Amino acid sequence: MTSTAGPPLTGHGDGEPQRLRLLAVTACPTGIAHTYMAAEKLAQAAESRGIDMKVETQGSIGAENILDDNDVSTADGVIIAADKDVDLSRFVGKRVLMVGVAEGIRHPERLIEQVRSAPVHTAGGTASATTAPTGRERSVAYKALMNGVSYMIPFVVVGGLLIAISLSLGGHPDPSGGLVIPKDSFWMDVNNIGVIGFTLMVPILSGYIAYAIGDRPALVPGMIGGWIANTGSLYDSKAGAGFIGAIVTGFLAGYLVLWIKKVRVPKFVQPIMPIIVIPIVATTALGLFFIYVIGKPISWVFEHLTSWLGGMTGTSAILLGTILGLMIAFDMGGPVNKTAFLFGAGLIATGNQAVMGMCAAAIPVMPLGQGLATLIRQRLYTEQERETGLASLFMGCFGISEGAIPFAAARPAQVIPANMLGGAVAGAVAGLAGVKDAVPHGGPIVAVLGAVSGVPMFFVAVAIGTAVTAVTTVALVDVSERKRRGEPAGHGVTVEPGLALVGAGVGTPGAGAVVAEQRTVRGETVAASVVGSGGSSSPAARAVGASAGADSAAAEGTPGFGSPAEEPTTSPTPEVLPEVLSGYLTEQTVKVRLDAGDKDAVIREMAGLLARTGKVVDVEELVATALRREAQGTTGLGDEIAIPHAKTDAVSAPVVGFARSAEGVEWGSLDGTKARLVFMIAVPEAAAGDEHLRILALLSRKLMDVGFRERLSAARDESAVLGVLSEVG
Repeated sequence: MTSTAGPPLTGHGDGEPQRLRLLAVTACPTGIAHTYMAAEKLAQAAESRGIDMKVETQGSIGAENILDDNDVSTADGVIIAADKDVDLSRFVGKRVLMVGVAEGIRHPERLIEQVRSAPVHTAGGTASATTAPTGRERSVAYKALMNGVSYMIPFVVVGGLLIAISLSLGGHPDPSGGLVIPKDSFWMDVNNIGVIGFTLMVPILSGYIAYAIGDRPALVPGMIGGWIANTGSLYDSKAGAGFIGAIVTGFLAGYLVLWIKKVRVPKFVQPIMPIIVIPIVATTALGLFFIYVIGKPISWVFEHLTSWLGGMTGTSAILLGTILGLMIAFDMGGPVNKTAFLFGAGLIATGNQAVMGMCAAAIPVMPLGQGLATLIRQRLYTEQERETGLASLFMGCFGISEGAIPFAAARPAQVIPANMLGGAVAGAVAGLAGVKDAVPHGGPIVAVLGAVSGVPMFFVAVAIGTAVTAVTTVALVDVSERKRRGEPAGHGVTVEPGLALVGAGVGTPGAGAVVAEQRTVRGETVAASVVGSGGSSSPAARAVGASAGADSAAAEGTPGFGSPAEEPTTSPTPEVLPEVLSGYLTEQTVKVRLDAGDKDAVIREMAGLLARTGKVVDVEELVATALRREAQGTTGLGDEIAIPHAKTDAVSAPVVGFARSAEGVEWGSLDGTKARLVFMIAVPEAAAGDEHLRILALLSRKLMDVGFRERLSAARDESAVLGVLSEVG
């Protein structure tokens, strides 16, 4: 495709050689710094080789520099440097190379060479078919699971909270059993809306797991499969397979669609494959497979499990409470949970209310425990998880165990054992104390409404179980995170869901309207304010501040930085330092040499630097928030740069700091370099939308300029640093 001499050739012209035209899409899970760094690196590598390249960035503020149909039609190849799903349908017929975002930062030149021989993407193609191994990406299964969880969370929160609100404000215990809301009341309508949210929760989880694996053709079979899994009546089961069944159907649907895509079909059938043939075949096959192959055994197992429990009613109350607690906590509304619940509820009519008391104590432990865990060790959780944790606490108070499902789906190996341990303890304590529940419901709400006898011990059982779950979860997640951070992992999470650093919120109006602090300085230091006004790559610009006889300093009537300052013969006129990043970064928040030598200490020192502005109301909380962000994935961007950042109400207004380390600080950067140029960004919760992302994007892009970094490293003092940083905006 290319010639070894001169510019690369393409076949676009009529016999006239043209420059190679490439496209790229960059995206990282949080959609912030690495997204823009990869874009800049790829663009620079292409420019140095005489190649035309347009890069679309899919950041948290939305897609920018979007590739249009004309761009795609004239492109010779497409590089996808992303750690999340990117729609490939627009690139059909083009050579597509898929790698992790880290590869776009570390080896842009290599990617430009590889894309020339990459496979051609077809209408039935998938991401996995054209992915170059990097060793740094999360597995397809992990990203698919987190994709499903991130879409499921809003349904859990909305459905659970509406049900909880309707029960608390419109419900009352009924002698015939249960918490009852009058049928024709306003609160019954609210409850029904919440039930719809909960009903959709499981199919959404399944559908978006499948979507992440098999793209849009897998969405329908994934959702319908999830609905079937959750509807036990379709395969003669009293309880559906719940969220665990949804995970199974999601992966089955996704990989089934991938397999069908590989089947060769006549050319005239290909256009209707993704919209008609694949969804119908996959949905029918998966649905029938679940009903006739998987569903029947599930029904048989849980029928016999109910019989086994019935034979235990005369055994030790502690043992029975432990077993019921384990079952209640295992799948939170799934078949195991429902079996235990229906067993306890069925015995109420016989006059045995103690078994339901054991179940009622275990039911709220999972959401309460997971919510408590997000509060006691916040650094282990993303912002979205912490928000979900608050909703989970509320749902737990009303006996809605499904509030813990997002945590269990995201970290099953850590959360489910912790839930089961806490549930077993709560059930055992309730059994030992002889707690009774007269209605088929659980959680503190039934005690408050008078349906529980032995209320003090009921709350003791719930409290102990909740504490056990929270402490165990924190311990297991902490161990898991430590192991993960010990590996050479790239920039990526949990939740990514979908689960995001900043969230999907929009910046509060006026968030960026903080008035810049205007400070005056003596004439001796003002010379730095003109640094960077020239070209970014000129040797003179890179040498500013390093030469005592610089012409610019002489022209301003100020001494060079390389020799002792001389008193000016005339009184200097105070000048205003340049505004940097809307005034968020000032001379107060600049330090030319860090004292700290490790990452945690640097973050603490930087927080103290930001506190000089008076905009930090809680230094310790700012440090804790920044460290929690580091636990999600390094903010070391490579090229000796680190940009720790925090969104927290520990600051009253956006503020940015900068400091340099002569020796460098180990930051876990993608390229293995130590951080010598460190920026810290802190924004309050209310101003954390676009403004936060704008700052990160501006810094990330500018820091890819080698000349800019050299000038920043060479700047002699704080005012000189500000002069260089004024180029950022």
